[in-house]
This record gives sequence, structure tokens and C-alpha cells, in this order.
Amino acid sequence: MENSIFIEFPEAEKEELHINSFGRSVTKPGHRYGPAVRSFFLIHYIVEGEGEFSVNGTACRLKAGQGFLIEPDYLTTYTADLEHPWTYVWLGFSGQKAKSVLNAIGLSQSSPIFTCAPTLHPEQYVMDMLEHNYAATSDVYRRQAMLLLFFSALAQSRRELLAGQPENAYVAQAIRYIQDHYHEPLLVEEIARYVGLNRSYLSTLFKQYTGLSPIKYLQTFRMTRAAHLLSLTQLPVSAVAYSCGYQETESFHKAFKQHTGLSPKRYREREQAKTKTNRETLSL
Repeated sequence: MENSIFIEFPEAEKEELHINSFGRSVTKPGHRYGPAVRSFFLIHYIVEGEGEFSVNGTACRLKAGQGFLIEPDYLTTYTADLEHPWTYVWLGFSGQKAKSVLNAIGLSQSSPIFTCAPTLHPEQYVMDMLEHNYAATSDVYRRQAMLLLFFSALAQSRRELLAGQPENAYVAQAIRYIQDHYHEPLLVEEIARYVGLNRSYLSTLFKQYTGLSPIKYLQTFRMTRAAHLLSLTQLPVSAVAYSCGYQETESFHKAFKQHTGLSPKRYREREQAKTKTNRETLSL
């Protein structure tokens, strides 16, 4: 159980940035939400306590001052700690610029965790939105301002990561290009050409700022997306492979097994069985 206050608004896909929901929750020990998927982007920020966030079968322990992103259509679960259950605020949003805002902040479903000091006031902006949740034009604009200030706080907390040196802008551009084109037969040379660097220098910068080579990042992103599709859909494995940039299903099978230790078929069976069991447990 949780003690929540929240506001929800209908979808508005044509807006550049649309607020879908926001709120604050004080959870009970062991309170769990999910496994579930969302139709919009959702950011949680932990004010107090601890808990666990899980996406695509990978779990992460989090505490006060940290937060996590949930992208649309990804299966996620989050559970409050048994001894120190968390209190958190959240913001749900969508729109034409939603993805580019997250890219600029450096958040994605392959890198969903962040840390933001309370001195930057991320909670305050959500609470202000709750206090001005009326239809008056002044309140509509105020909520939009609070949304941007929330993003500003997250960007400020990640300033060194995002802009410690000018070269990092090239890495950010390369990551955006990968995330937009991962379903194509993409080559590192194409990425380097897009950002205006030679392959060798891009690889050096990429490893410096992400710990991965461009090709390894691309492979990891593809595998994350493939795991997501296998968990939530009944698409043929060949279609999943093609959707993730693999022209040959056999190559996809090999890469996926190396990454997860399971064949795509076995992974799907395991994850969908796990989801079914969790839903049955929640319905009791």
C-alpha cells in the first residue's frame, strides 16, 4: 500500500511537452508497483528511504537522492524496502520534444538511473505543481515552468557528466544517432561521419565518457530493446531481430545468447512466465 497524492491529465500528442501526471507517494514496507508498462515517460525521484527498481530483468537498489526513468512500453517493477520504505515524487510527460529533452539530460532506458542532490529542489517543483493543479491559464503555465525547472535540476546534477569537456557533445550526438537508427544496419563509420569525427577519435571519446566502444554501446542498446520486445510481445523472433538491426536471424540468436546466456525463445518463455506469475500474485 501507499499514501499518494497525484494528478493525471489526458494525452496531448501534438504538444512539444505535455504533462501526463505528477504526484507524491509515501509507501508501506514492501509495497510493489508492477510489473507494468507506461504509455508516456515517467521519472521518479526518491525523497526518503530505499527500494529496488527493475527493468528487463535487471534490478538496482536505490536510495534517497536518486531516481529512475521509465520509458513508454518498457516492463518495469519497483518495490519499497521492507525496513526503510521510500517516499518519492514523480513526473509523467510526453510530447514531440520529450525524447530530445531526455537525451540532453543523458537519460534513457539503457541508462535510467540518476543522482540529484536535494539542494537542487527536484521535490519542490513537483509539490508546487500539486499546489497549482487547476485549469486557470496561470496555473497551466506555472506547471510547465515547474516541469522545466525539474529538468534543469536533473541537468545541473549531471553537468560534469554531460559537459565536463567540449568533446562530450560529440558523444551525446553519437548516442542520439544510435538510439534513432539502431534498427538499421548501422556502422561506426556512419556514426563518426554524422558527428564529424574520424572513427578512431570518436571511439576514444566514446570509451572515455561511457566506458564502452561505440559498437559495444550499439550492441547493448539493441539487446536491451530486443529483450523488451521478447518480454512484452508475441512478435516472431525474426521480426524482433530485424527490428533491432539484425538482417540475419542466426546472427541475432548468437548475439542475444552471448549477451543474456539464453536463446531468444528461452528468454521469452522465462520472462513471460515470470510476468504471468507476478500478475497472479498481485491479483490475490
